Amino acid sequence: MPNYFSADYVFPVNTKPIPNGVVAISSHGEIIGVYEKDHPDLKNQSIEKHKGIIVPGFVNSHCHLELSHLKGKVQPNTGLIEFIKGVLGLKQFDQEEVLAAMEAADEEMQKNGIVAVGDISNHILSKSVKEKSKLYYHTFIELIGINPAVAREVFQKGLKLKEEFAPLPNSITPHAPYSVSKELIKEIAHFAIKSENIISIHNQESEEENKFFRYRTGKFLDLYEFLKQDISFFKPQARNSLQTFTPSFPENQRILLVHNTYTSLKDLYFVKRFNRDVYWCFCPKANLYIENRLPKVDLFLPQDFQLTVGTDSYASNDGLCVLSELKVLHEHFPKLAFSETIRWATLNGAKFLGIDKTFGSLEKGKKPGLNLITYTNDLQLTRNSGVKKLI
Repeated sequence: MPNYFSADYVFPVNTKPIPNGVVAISSHGEIIGVYEKDHPDLKNQSIEKHKGIIVPGFVNSHCHLELSHLKGKVQPNTGLIEFIKGVLGLKQFDQEEVLAAMEAADEEMQKNGIVAVGDISNHILSKSVKEKSKLYYHTFIELIGINPAVAREVFQKGLKLKEEFAPLPNSITPHAPYSVSKELIKEIAHFAIKSENIISIHNQESEEENKFFRYRTGKFLDLYEFLKQDISFFKPQARNSLQTFTPSFPENQRILLVHNTYTSLKDLYFVKRFNRDVYWCFCPKANLYIENRLPKVDLFLPQDFQLTVGTDSYASNDGLCVLSELKVLHEHFPKLAFSETIRWATLNGAKFLGIDKTFGSLEKGKKPGLNLITYTNDLQLTRNSGVKKLI
């Protein structure tokens, strides 16, 4: 027997919101139909009615599950460089403690209506959690190596980890422009020519990144000294990090640029000149936690870019909730429409991960999960809005 759910609005995302609409769900979670309130198929059916907006399950397009044990352990508002030092300076943690924290984080994401996650991993430990989880995970195996001399070695280690994560969905990805060489990017790009290998890369999370690439100055020099990393080979590029690396990205893969806190309009125009399938991810609570600054979201809106939302990790956030991220965006950018941002949090993320045939919108035959957003003001979020997972 199907279950029928209704609310003030049903928002399929791929189509306009339906006032007092109804969603029919099979016992296996598959959508049987999405209806107007007076549709004849609803006659004599028992309908569970709610106040608020029914939407698909959320897609968290950027997370670091393996950092879940660092909640509250890294000082906020110190800037990216000190944040990185803070993470690297923490003591080693017991493996069981790390696993327990990941399992708790996974459960929290499920409770908060997340159904799919793009997750960054540097080691194999999260695999056991992902294998047992009800969530869909795509693991981005993150490579780090700014020295061109070690590019091949780092890439081979990444390939080995990729094999270990199989058969779970995964791909090899660079960490950030300031932590990988062009030679390592080329290794990944060459690999991506032969097989599907979607990419997620941290981008312009600090203005120091742009300073380093343009002039070889700034606080990144202190970070490399802290890491005892010789960067004598690095030459200033006279342009921002994104402009330096965009031409090296593979043409045949989807690419997610994450954070974009200091991305400029010139950067956006530069990216548009190249034939790349680029998505942009905002993690506003993490941006405020680390740099106490948000991206210039208004710059992205006229560009017709595909935007997504992520939570980042517990090292830089007090929760793993996509709705909370949306609320921060709406608070700081009041002109944003929920009809736009809900697409970032669902369908766009699903398209980037290549799972939009199942997730991201309320369409017949899909199994996207079902969330109720409560305490709304018509079709807008409020400070008190919350999420209740229906399916």
